[in-house]
Amino acid sequence: MESSWMESSWLETHWARPLYLTLVFCLALGLLQAIKLYLQRQRLLRDLRLFPSPPTHWLYGHSKLFKDGKMEILEKIVEKYPCAFPRWIGPFQAFLYIYDPDYAKTFLSRTGKKRDDSQGPNPPRSDMTQPTDPKSNFLYKFMTASTGKGLVNLSGPKWSQHRRLLTPGFHFNTLKSFVEVMAQSVNIMLNKWEKICGSQNTLLDIYEHIDLMTLDVLMKCIFSWETNCQTDSSHDNYVKATSEGSNIVMQRVFNYFYHYDLIFKLSPLGHRLREVNKILHRHTDKIVKNRRNSLKDENKQTNTQKRKYRDFLDIVLSAQAENDSFTDADLWSEVNTFMLAGHDSVSAGISWLLYHLALYPEHQEKCREEIRAILGDGSSITWDQLSEMSYTTMCIKESLRLAPPAVSISRQLSKPITFPDGRSLPAGMTVVLSIWGLHHNPAVWENPQVFDPLRFSQECNKRHSHAYLPFSSGPRNCIGQNFAIAEIKVIVALILLRFQMRVEPTKPVVFVPYVFIKPKKGIYLHLKKLP
Repeated sequence: MESSWMESSWLETHWARPLYLTLVFCLALGLLQAIKLYLQRQRLLRDLRLFPSPPTHWLYGHSKLFKDGKMEILEKIVEKYPCAFPRWIGPFQAFLYIYDPDYAKTFLSRTGKKRDDSQGPNPPRSDMTQPTDPKSNFLYKFMTASTGKGLVNLSGPKWSQHRRLLTPGFHFNTLKSFVEVMAQSVNIMLNKWEKICGSQNTLLDIYEHIDLMTLDVLMKCIFSWETNCQTDSSHDNYVKATSEGSNIVMQRVFNYFYHYDLIFKLSPLGHRLREVNKILHRHTDKIVKNRRNSLKDENKQTNTQKRKYRDFLDIVLSAQAENDSFTDADLWSEVNTFMLAGHDSVSAGISWLLYHLALYPEHQEKCREEIRAILGDGSSITWDQLSEMSYTTMCIKESLRLAPPAVSISRQLSKPITFPDGRSLPAGMTVVLSIWGLHHNPAVWENPQVFDPLRFSQECNKRHSHAYLPFSSGPRNCIGQNFAIAEIKVIVALILLRFQMRVEPTKPVVFVPYVFIKPKKGIYLHLKKLP
């Protein structure tokens, strides 16, 4: 018995010591992490002390304030706190939101050295400089699993390289050839509407139709691929996945605990995002595989050479063939990036424009009269005619002011910044330029909630250079902005020639700030075919 008792005691002692040491080690690590987080919070409080903010919860920060995603909350804050305010994401993370044009100019105008000397003494203007501040570690880092590292979330010399290689895909000569293709896709949608509506006044959720149509335009123009996605329901899952994916990414950005990869991966949202990404990546893989297979076929390669233009995918594949540093991962990332950004942003922009024109029928009628005078019955439409649509262009700009597709952009400061009013921030801070806040700032725009296209008339051209930024500004402005504006003009022109639109008062539109702003429950309009 004594021997058995001594053996048990020895085992307990033998195992207890490592357990105690492990426990002490874990407690020490926990204490060090707590000290680190405490110091991080104190540093943020010190760095942001000059910028007042709305009251915060000690644990949730401002999360509860913005939990419904209502943009009206942000508008009230913009009115109460001039220029900027800190937005706390939990107790240990904060971003500085800015929405003043002078702040925006200071923030976006920071550039570094010339890219390199390989372009000679006079490189193209878009390649002369690269941004000083890299993209934020939050939104863009969280997007990487879905998009890879493309133009949207690259920084430094690699961003400059990609920008230089891809810019020719959006040259005006290339864009001119897209107009006819865009018109074909729009007419497919309008023919569907005619079958649905007949001669009756019909209530329709236009957003899902616009979403498919803009996907069709993108696939044809950028990838020269006839998908028939407007009539083939096999693409519905992809469209739903893009919306769900951006929603999940934004939920992660504004939940501090989801910033930790392990917590997010183990969460239901993390699991669902992996499923969504599989759908998105299969679509991208199919695009690249389809083109590579076509290039292997000599006859199809000849057809490619006979096209009037080199599309985006031609340019990306050529870049890869000519530049060893442009890898398969780079190719995949850029295709993914342009699929998501090019589709969602235009879909949002045109949907809000149609909603605003339906809400203000007097402006809708003025646009229709202008378009009829230029296009007649709309049997054909050319690039040159788009530049004649002056009033329609003003309405497009005003709609993009009221509802910019990308509600914000963010950067992590690589060096200290001092704003025009003398307040400053140190390196390492994340700054978010709220384009929505800027465009709704009553200190910048008179009656900012009113839809007034005349703000953009030639007589009212004394705006601050950084008061209106739907496509950002500086070296990292949107590479596809001219493509987007041309597409929106073609779409709205052909729609207004065939349909009259009115809003449905019982179904108001609610804005939801995903990666791109979207309607929470669709956009329902009354459509009536014009004689």
